[in-house]
Amino acid sequence: MNEQPANKLETFPNPAPQRDFHIHMEIPEFTCLCPKTGQPDFATLLLDYIPDQSCVELKSLKLYIWSFRDTGCFHEAVANRILDDLANATRPRYMRLTARFYVRGGIFTTVVAEQRKPGWTPAPTVHLADFPQQTNTRG
Repeated sequence: MNEQPANKLETFPNPAPQRDFHIHMEIPEFTCLCPKTGQPDFATLLLDYIPDQSCVELKSLKLYIWSFRDTGCFHEAVANRILDDLANATRPRYMRLTARFYVRGGIFTTVVAEQRKPGWTPAPTVHLADFPQQTNTRG
């Protein structure tokens, strides 16, 4: 395999910059090292964002996430660093990173970090379940 971890995040133009749309990614195999013990930490990362002019390219994201495998990081620091790097690369309207770390020392840790473009406010959420259900009137 020729792929190696990489710190560079690549982007591509947003195919629909005229509208807000939500991108959700789940990254279930994040690993880094405990900076105190050197033992591995495992997490699932949930990335949610509303792009502005660019989107993150998936292969570069995979290689970027892989770059933390041998890095000692506190949970809080690594979650905020990843959010900062992703937000700097894509300049989204909104971005949230949720890092759900597996148990260490009997404690599960979840870190949620957000970034919002100044002046951007989301459109009201539409809840389709609030609309009346159609009934079948055929016999």
